[in-house]
Order: sequence, then C-alpha cells, then structure tokens
Amino acid sequence: MAEWKKKRNIVHHYNQLASVYDIQYADEQKAKIEAVLEKVALENNNFVLDVGCGTGLLFPYIANKVQLFIGIDISRELLKKAETRKECCSNIHILLADADHLPFRFWSFNITFAITLLQNSPNPLVTLQEIKRVSKKHARIMVTGLKKKFTQKTFTIILENAKLELSALETDNNLKDYIAKCHFKTET
Repeated sequence: MAEWKKKRNIVHHYNQLASVYDIQYADEQKAKIEAVLEKVALENNNFVLDVGCGTGLLFPYIANKVQLFIGIDISRELLKKAETRKECCSNIHILLADADHLPFRFWSFNITFAITLLQNSPNPLVTLQEIKRVSKKHARIMVTGLKKKFTQKTFTIILENAKLELSALETDNNLKDYIAKCHFKTET
C-alpha cells in the first residue's frame, strides 16, 4: 500500500511540475541524455523504450535513427508536453503507463532507457526487473541513478540484484547522476 501512495505522490508532483519542467530541468536532462547516448549505438531497425519519458526530451535525439520509439510515463501532464515533441516523427508513440507494470510482451525492445527514473520508484529493483522483462536478451539497458539518492555502491548493487551486468559506469562529477550501460547477466 505504501508503494501506491508514493506513486500517487509522484504522479501529483510531476503533474503539478509539468508546466515548468523543461524550464527547471531541461539543461540537466540534456546533459544526461548526451552522456547516455555516447555509450549506446543506435540502429535503424531498433525498437526503443524510454521508461519515464517525461516531456520527451530524449525524442529529438533518437526519433529518426530507430524503427520504433515508445515513451511511457506515469504523469498525464508530462505526456501532454511530450505529445508536442513527437509530432515531427511518425515512429514515436507515447503511453500513460506505470514503469512497474509495462504493457508490453517479454523481450520486445533492443534498447531501453531509464533516465531519471529509479529515484522516483518505490522499489527500484522491481522497476529494473520489469524493464529487463520487456528488453530483448541482447538488449542494451541504459539507466541513471541520482547521486543524491544512491551511493555508487548502492546503485551498482541494485543493478546486480536485478541480474543486470554493467558494461560501463559513468561517474562524471559534472553530472548529478551515475550512468550505467547494462545488459543481461550471463548465467554461469
């Protein structure tokens, strides 16, 4: 029950913040996005998921480089802002959905982004397991973790507990987040 209360509070917070979100956070988000994109190659046949897409700041960076791009968020008001960013591209679709209950089949996406998501999750491990469920076996999963919320050790333990293996971890002091490039852990 506490998890749903936290989610309701997050929805309310971001619905209230939506009108000024880009003014307040766009520069910070763009710096994270650019750092994340340095670590992942995009291909035109990729199916990409952006979990917690917010106002769609990632859209212009990726839209014309992949086959399908889906952004989901739990905030209806943020998605209204994202709607205006997706107008230029027919391969972008947005959905109102909960990151812990993604409305997709197993193994649907080649690349999954979770930028500025985990600190808003009542249980980051559950969120990562759901992201992993919808990611293909050889997918790249790009995750950020807010340094104010997670220590580097805690962040990597959460990834490890989700059975994700780090390919790269960016700890740049100019960024407020850790940036992790992950893939499925190889079972031994």
